[in-house]
This record gives sequence, structure tokens and C-alpha cells, in this order.
Amino acid sequence: MRILVVNSGSSSLKLRLVDADDHVPATADLPAVGDTSDDEIRTAITELGPFDAVGHRVVHGGATYTGPVRINARVQRDLAELTPLAPLHQPAALRAIDLVEKIAPDVPGVACFDTAFHSTLPLAATTYAIPTQWRDELGVRKYGFHGLAHAWTSRRARELIADDGSGARVVTCHLGAGASLAAVVAGRCVDTTMGFTPLDGLVMATRSGSLDPGAVLWLETHGRLTVAEVTEALERHSGLLGLTGTPDMQEVLERAANGAADASLAVATYVHRLRAGIAAMAAAAGGLDILVFSGGVGENAADIREQATEGLGFLGVTIDHGRNATAIPDCEVTGHGPVRTFVIAAREELEVARGVRETLGVPA
Repeated sequence: MRILVVNSGSSSLKLRLVDADDHVPATADLPAVGDTSDDEIRTAITELGPFDAVGHRVVHGGATYTGPVRINARVQRDLAELTPLAPLHQPAALRAIDLVEKIAPDVPGVACFDTAFHSTLPLAATTYAIPTQWRDELGVRKYGFHGLAHAWTSRRARELIADDGSGARVVTCHLGAGASLAAVVAGRCVDTTMGFTPLDGLVMATRSGSLDPGAVLWLETHGRLTVAEVTEALERHSGLLGLTGTPDMQEVLERAANGAADASLAVATYVHRLRAGIAAMAAAAGGLDILVFSGGVGENAADIREQATEGLGFLGVTIDHGRNATAIPDCEVTGHGPVRTFVIAAREELEVARGVRETLGVPA
């Protein structure tokens, strides 16, 4: 089975053709669906070659969709209702689903959710200490995101150590424009840093990460900012961009190396939150056997890996400086500590393809 994987994000549309052996013989990267014409998308898909099924990465599946699902009209309606929970991503995915259905109406489509991997979180990890009505009637709880990436990298790490199923405790660091951590025990996610929305947790490219809710209330009350203004600022003008004027970690690191005070503070803030988050995830997992870095920053920013792990010796984490400096995924960068540390490419397309095969009953 040849599977077309459609990853429609807020800023890009990534198309990957995955064959039966998990090879990717053809790819296409386009601007976001809102910035690309239907004809351009049709041409790109046609040029990839024939396919037998389509897998769509969808950010939010809510509490209902805890695994991949065959797409139909009801599923699309349900996903549209979740748009307020992921306003930057859900509309793009829904439009991509509609476009691909028009291009290949007879090809089965499967939705694979970033939230699904986190459906195994214990109730204590998903519950916020807020009024019952908010939790029960409005559904305010931790959902978690980047699940496809965390599922892949945690599985790949266990493969690399030839895990025998004894219950490896893994912390995965997915560090890209968006960033999150996950604690995975024996293949099951037990905690993660993103929460009700993808805004929570680590410092990101343009998103603030965790922020005292009292600060938001203060900004609206005393700063006289509207909800729309606060939302726009926290989603698109915070994070590295808010601290330095650029969302690009490589640029921030270069400026920090040249002595720019704002960039140095941004790196220190980013690493402080990252290091604390890794420790928290290790606590949720009951210990740490494997640490994984992935995503654009996690795979390419050796300095961030170095600085993040420098303060984690108490957990048994050390890395080999030479191997870290020249790391090319997938590889191990473990130093002398008992925790094995890896740099692993985020292959969400393979996780989506896996979900498509399972849903359609195709043998692996």
C-alpha cells in the first residue's frame, strides 16, 4: 500500500508518499493551504505518483478520537467543532481533507491525531483544579499535542536499544517551532507539557509557553488589552520572537555567541524551562532510562542539547561532547551516565502511515 501523508500546518503543507517498506520515494513542501491554490496542490499531489490511501495529520481529536479513524462526514463535523481549541491548525487540516477528497474521491482517508497518543494519561495528569462545571460541561482538561512525533521517537528509541518490553522510561523532547515534552513508560504516555491548548509548556518560536493565568487577567484588566489582542500576542508574538525579535533558534544562538544580551537571556530562559520540564517528566515516569531530542531545534541545535543536559547529572544524564557536536539523526550521544541519550529524526509521516495501515486492516 502506498500512502499519501498530508501534514497541513499553520504555515506549511507537507506531502509525503510512503511505500509499504516505510520508504519515502516522493515529497512536496508547499505554503499553507490558505496560501496555496487548489490547482497547485492538485499538481503537487499528482506529481507524487499513485497512492492507495491518505493519512491526514490532525492536531486535535478531542476526548472522542483516541486513535486513527476513517474519515467521513460525521468525523469532519466533529473535527470542525474542535476548531476553537486549535485555531491555528484545525482549519488547515480540515481544508486539506476537503481538497484531497475532491482530488481523489475514491481513495480512503484516515485522520491521525496529535492528541491521541496522550489519551493514556492518568486522570491526575489531565485534571485541572478548576470548577466542576468547567471540567465536566466545557471539557477543560489537559489534552497534549505533538503526539505523533512523541509516539514515533519513543518507539524508535526503544528499537535502538533493542528494548525487550521491560518498560523503558523515556522522555521525548520535541523541539521545533512548537515544542513539548512527553513521559513515556513501556510505550504509554503518562505525562506531557502541552495542556488544554498547544500554547502551554515550553518556550517556543512565537508562543509563550506556560504563563501565570493571573498575568493574563492583569493584562486584560489593567493593561486594557482585549482577548483578541492577548491571544494574538501569546500565539504569534511571544516565545523567542518576543524575547529577541526573531523566532529562529539558530539566529538566536549566533547572536548569543556574539554577546547579544537579549539573545543570551532568551537561550537561558529556553534552557531553564526545558531542563525543568525534563526533570518533571522523569518524575512522572518514575525515573529515566532514555532521553530523546527531536524536531528542528532538537535535531540541529547541539548547543541547546548541551546546555539542557548539563544540569541533569542528578538524573544520570551525561552526553559525549564530540558525538553531540557532530550528531546526525538517528544517533546516540550518551556520555558516561546510565541514561542513554539519542538524537532522533521526527518522522511523523511514518507514524501516520502506521495509523492508516492499522485502521484499514493492512498487515505491517
